[in-house]
Amino acid sequence: MSLYVPATFGLASYRSVCRPVSLLGCGSKEARTQSTRIRSAHLGSAVNEKGIAMTMIGIDPHKATYTAVAVDDAERVIGEFTLGASSDQAERLCDWAEGLGKREWAVESANGLGYLIARQLVACGETVFDVPPVLASRVRLLGSGRSQKNDPNDARSVAIAALRSERLATVRSDDHVTVLRLLVKRHRDMARLRNKHCSRLHALLIDLEAGGIGGKISVTNASELLDGINVTSDVTRYRALVAREVVDDIAQLDEKLKASKKRIAVAVTASGTSLTNIVGVGPIGAATIIGYTKDITRFPTRGHYATYNATAPIEASSGGNKRHRLNPRGNRILNHAIHIAAVTQLRHDTNGRIYFDKKIAEGKTPKEAIRALKRRISDAVYRQLKLDASRI
Repeated sequence: MSLYVPATFGLASYRSVCRPVSLLGCGSKEARTQSTRIRSAHLGSAVNEKGIAMTMIGIDPHKATYTAVAVDDAERVIGEFTLGASSDQAERLCDWAEGLGKREWAVESANGLGYLIARQLVACGETVFDVPPVLASRVRLLGSGRSQKNDPNDARSVAIAALRSERLATVRSDDHVTVLRLLVKRHRDMARLRNKHCSRLHALLIDLEAGGIGGKISVTNASELLDGINVTSDVTRYRALVAREVVDDIAQLDEKLKASKKRIAVAVTASGTSLTNIVGVGPIGAATIIGYTKDITRFPTRGHYATYNATAPIEASSGGNKRHRLNPRGNRILNHAIHIAAVTQLRHDTNGRIYFDKKIAEGKTPKEAIRALKRRISDAVYRQLKLDASRI
């Protein structure tokens, strides 16, 4: 994937990432072997499949306003429109764009602030691309004439990024994948909130009882400890009162988490996925992987997918020194789901455990061995997702 920056940007050519799939220079062999083709405005216009010149409309979304800028195939601004957020915002944008001929839309962060307007445009029958904010900002910052930060320049940068990028994700209507992502995000948020309450309860109990609770905290052992507290002052009484309220909060979250697990299990079963056949991938892990991978067909190879989920190392070579290091980027939520699967496999007599022991025997450190196992699991996940997609 490539991004062309014309001569007015001060560079002969510029490479960037249109979406976090194929990070150039990363450790994945499949990703590194992909050819990079620079598309130039001087060599040809941006056209659709039928050879008709297209107008690209970039949208800079905000909470209360949207700024749209239309550019032609030579990156000239041919229209600009700012409107406030309203119930008919998509219709107003389409009415404004009627005089621009054949058009496509590019929305910055179509899964963030631009989520609603992007889906509304898709519902109107428009073609919409998702432009990562980092890509649009690079186009703007490298510009020699319109590098100042304002909404029209941001929208123009979004349009140019989409015009010159060949592998942007196309926005689609919401489906069952969105349902899984919503459910697993809600579950994760509740789990984090429970951990916060547990940390606060630990702090309160340590002030009431020497050592507090040893090991994992639960509603039962916390209640038993509070029942045995000897109240000798108002401070102790109110501290115990607050602690009991926190215990009640944890108990409520436990019930919600149980219901959430059942709800996710039903949704995963309805999806018909085969991910749960992988050891260590349960309903929550499967929902996380499906929800945050979205369309698996956007990854040409398993290497691209490994780069996206950060299980492939990134290259850090210099001169004749060829080396790779841990990838701190990528989708960390996916990486965590794969890590949980790897840890689960290590705790049982599985092929993953055998593979880990083999790497240790080869002289790898435990961390290096588990990273190799995570990449192996990533490849297995990619394979199952491709099989699931082929059955649809």
